[in-house]
Order: sequence, then C-alpha cells, then structure tokens
Amino acid sequence: MAKVTVSTLAKKKREGTKITALTAYDASFAKLFYDNGVDIILVGDSLGMVLQGGEDTLAVTTTDIAYHTRCVRAGSKELFVIADMPFMSYANPAQACENAATLMRSGANMVKLEGGEWLLDSIRMLTQQGIPVCGHLGLTPQSVNVFGGFKIQGREDAQAEKMIADAIALEQAGAQLLVVECIPSALAKRISEALSIPVIGIGAGKDTDGQILVMHDLVGISAGYIPKFSKNFLAETGNMPAAVEKFCTDVKSGAFPSQEHEFN
Repeated sequence: MAKVTVSTLAKKKREGTKITALTAYDASFAKLFYDNGVDIILVGDSLGMVLQGGEDTLAVTTTDIAYHTRCVRAGSKELFVIADMPFMSYANPAQACENAATLMRSGANMVKLEGGEWLLDSIRMLTQQGIPVCGHLGLTPQSVNVFGGFKIQGREDAQAEKMIADAIALEQAGAQLLVVECIPSALAKRISEALSIPVIGIGAGKDTDGQILVMHDLVGISAGYIPKFSKNFLAETGNMPAAVEKFCTDVKSGAFPSQEHEFN
C-alpha cells in the first residue's frame, strides 16, 4: 500500500471508495493491519478497557496514548495514525493544543476529540497550529456517566437534528474526519451525505464512508461481550492476516456491516 494521508481519505470519499480502520496499540499489529489493507489505525482510549481491564476509558492518560502511538508508528512509517485525546485532556483550547502536540510528536497524523459544538474553538486553534482533527459524535465513551451507560444515541428526532448540526459545525471549524458511533443507520447516512469530509462508522450501518472496529472485537477476544455491531472475522477465516483482509474486503464490498449489525 502507498502512504495514506488526509488527501487519500478525502479522495476515497469523493470516489465512493470505502475506508477501512482498526484500533491498534503496538508495532506488530499495526504492521499486520497496514500490510493487509487497513487505511487508518486508531490508537484508541479503548485501550483502557481492552488492555488495562477497566470498565470504561476514563482512566487513560495522554502519557498512555503517547506511548502506544510511538509503538504503532514503529510498525510502519506509511501508516495513517489517529491518536485519541483522552478524558479531560482538551477541556479548553490551550490544553487541547498542548496535549495534541504531545501526541503528534509521538507519531500521530491526526488527533480525535469527542463532542459537538463546545469543541469548535479548540478545533479552530488546533487546525491553525497544523494539527489535523477527527471529530467523534454519537456514543462518545468519555461521556458514559452522562449517558448512564453505553447506550444508543440519536434515536429521538431532536437529538438526531442536533447531531447533524454538530457534525456540520465540526467540519466548518476545520475537522477533516468524523467518527459516528452507535447511532441509527438512517441518521448516519444523513450525516455522511451532509458532510464533504469522510465519515467513519462503528455501529452506524453501512452507509457511512468507512468502518472502524476495535481490534479485539474483530477477533472475538474482547473481555465481557462482543458488541452487536461487531463480527468475529478470525472465527470465519482461521488466521489473523486473513481476518484483517476479509474485514477490508467486506467493508469495501458493502457486505459488512450487514443489517444484523445495525441499530434502527
């Protein structure tokens, strides 16, 4: 694969080519994923659950994300790496810039922030300072205590309209990518059509511009349970390289996610 950049991802959106993304936390898996066709690696604060064994992502620090970003970057110089900004690491624009700079110096190509309209000033400042931004709407895990658990978002009309407005505002502020998580498929389709930037879904149906999964869900080894929106590609293929390749093939063909993985 050639080097993946924000321009590569924007072109895929324009051409209707699906984008593939997985989380990774070390060099070996990062290289494996890149070698088998994954466009984006997310160093996710999901590591708080799948690596550290926590019940949520809130204990993850910028130091944690920076460490794993360095590990992932060591897997390939050609990877497009997004690093999550952890809980309370971007409470204001100045703090967002300071912590994002740490992650960029660790090897990230972009940082991801959870939230809507309240982030606009931070996104403007980050992009002005040369730091690309990915937004994240829907089920934002850092807000789990506000939501009262990991619950589907956007089912009510007012909430759906607010999410669309937030998505448009994030793009206008300078975000170059958006993740939407655990929202109805019809809403995800509306958001994808409303934006000129790529929209990556997880538990958001097949009509987004791409798909992302937590790597542990991809291979069926997540502690606790496997989410409805995931699929065990390892069980279907028998080995890791084939599982990753099958994920990429199915995303690009539209075979994954299927109706059974969607929320209505």
